[in-house]
Amino acid sequence: MPRPAAKPDLIKAANEQFEKMWKLIGSMTNDGQNAAFNFGDDIGTEAHWKRDKNLRDVLVHLYEWHQLLLDWVNANRSGKAKSFLPAPYNWRTYGDMNVEFWKKHQSTPYETSKEMLRESHEKVMVLIDGFSNEELFEKGCLPWAGTSTLGSYCVSETSSHYDWAIKKIKAHIKTYKAS
Repeated sequence: MPRPAAKPDLIKAANEQFEKMWKLIGSMTNDGQNAAFNFGDDIGTEAHWKRDKNLRDVLVHLYEWHQLLLDWVNANRSGKAKSFLPAPYNWRTYGDMNVEFWKKHQSTPYETSKEMLRESHEKVMVLIDGFSNEELFEKGCLPWAGTSTLGSYCVSETSSHYDWAIKKIKAHIKTYKAS
């Protein structure tokens, strides 16, 4: 699927990938959904493969990135200049922020993480729907989006991030069935 470059495509891709992720989760038994990840050392070199220990960790990661988007947009819309990533993080150190998100949610129950993500997805979709195609995808239309577009951020925090989660969930299903 090509990266969305228009509002209808963004909405469609976000909702389709979100539903695809939930169908994949729903295809698992309760034990599988609650089982620890067992990827071993052959899965990938990116930090998230070692950071996330279970499905809850993936869901709260998505939730926290939704919160970043919602907070950033709402602050800037109300005239309060705010960076997307909170201080002291930047695009070189956001991995440390992801670890902090992980730590923050170690006592969040799995069922709660599912509810949190469903609610935050809905809020993000309402937010997206409140912008015009130009506001979402025309560079410079929203100065606080910098050299990017709001739509690019929205794609990253929805369909692209859901695709990341789907790959991780598929890897879990494969290794869980093998064990």
